[in-house]
Amino acid sequence: MLKVLVFMPVLGAAAVALLPARRALPLWQTAMLFALAALAYSGWLAVQFEPAGAAIQMFESQAWNKRLGSYFALGVDGISLAMVLLTALLTLIAVLVSRRMEEGARLYFMLVLLLESAMFGVFTARDWSLFYVFWEATLLPLFFLIDRLGGPNRQKAALNFFLYTLGGSVFMLVALLFLYDAAPGHSFAMADMAAGGRGLPLNMQLLIFAGLFIGFGVKMPVFPLHGWLPLAHVEAPSPVSILLSGVLLKMGAYGLIRAAETLPAALLATQDWLALLACVSLLYGGILAWRQQDLKAMVAYSSISHMGVVLLGIATLNVTGLTGAVMQMVAHGLTAGLLFLLVGLLYQRTHSRDLADYGTLTGQAPRFAFFIAFALLAALGLPGSAGFIAELHALIGGFARWQGWVLLLGVAMLIGAAYSLRVIGRLCLKGEPMQLADMTRTEMSAAGILAFAIVGLGLWPAPLLDLVAGSIGQVARLFGA
Repeated sequence: MLKVLVFMPVLGAAAVALLPARRALPLWQTAMLFALAALAYSGWLAVQFEPAGAAIQMFESQAWNKRLGSYFALGVDGISLAMVLLTALLTLIAVLVSRRMEEGARLYFMLVLLLESAMFGVFTARDWSLFYVFWEATLLPLFFLIDRLGGPNRQKAALNFFLYTLGGSVFMLVALLFLYDAAPGHSFAMADMAAGGRGLPLNMQLLIFAGLFIGFGVKMPVFPLHGWLPLAHVEAPSPVSILLSGVLLKMGAYGLIRAAETLPAALLATQDWLALLACVSLLYGGILAWRQQDLKAMVAYSSISHMGVVLLGIATLNVTGLTGAVMQMVAHGLTAGLLFLLVGLLYQRTHSRDLADYGTLTGQAPRFAFFIAFALLAALGLPGSAGFIAELHALIGGFARWQGWVLLLGVAMLIGAAYSLRVIGRLCLKGEPMQLADMTRTEMSAAGILAFAIVGLGLWPAPLLDLVAGSIGQVARLFGA
């Protein structure tokens, strides 16, 4: 069943490649058809999944190289299935708002669908060699999406992104080879490598975890491995930024959770250091977002701060904190996707991202004003939004481990409130009225879907909490929680 999910977007990319490039509308319609099909199929998989059942479900495996112990093995647990659903939804939104894409439309839709396939592969792989192949496979579509279709500094941004991520992947690959050597029977299967990793002495676990953390930390990104993110976000086409911030950053956090399952002693030994890095990322990202005049750069730096909440939740190594981390991965994917969507639509109309160039939108573009205020308040973790549920879990889990030190999370939230309210005040409350065409029906549909998901998870988080509870419980039990 999972092979169909992983390769369905590849089939869509092939269909787009066979269409003539002269007319963009059939290209968009074909991409929309396959993005919708992937979302529907992901939803069907979620219905088939039994949260109280086996740890890994829908498992399938075929040998790639038996002598190497490498398998094309796919399977999902609650955490990976949540990420699959997020990937399918945000890819659909990215394609939906690309309706006006004209120049290079065929290449664009092909690359977006290939990127979706690679992301599905990362979240469903149950073999570390397959995981690494899909991990690296995300680089090429993103590189060309930024390099060919991005802004004025697109070549620098694309090269910066590629080198940062590839450099981190080298450390990850070396760490995986050490784990492979320790696995019973020399296998890349995640279960075998976890069994081997848990039996290693602490010093070796720490060395291997350092390599994995560099690879995953670059993608999250964690301070000080974040250098590629702001430039890539600013130069990437806005629909690509939706995927970059909404899904690609979550790949790093997802990998870190899998590393925690494999090297529990290393996680326990570095728990406080991870929390310190999380707090630095929280404050650093928030302060830099506060200082930005470029709206896209502001959202990019705020992503560093929000992913700090994810790292803090993982570092707690308890059920509540890990639940907050996974919830924040989903909540940030939705809110960051909505913010990048709105900033991109504003840029299409004004050709400026500088906050100083904008007046109030309330009179001429009330739909824009409403969704911008909603997205920024949701990013704050306002009660009733998905971010509130996530940050509350992270806060309670962190307090159980570090008591008063978790107040730093509250300081970061106050900084987030400062830059969010500054933008709301500028675009929605005061200033000279700005002449601007309001959101179209298609744009309203895309923003409305994300807003509905944010409020839905904020008011009724039980389905997502139930989906991930079993998988999070298994991870937490490794640490006695």
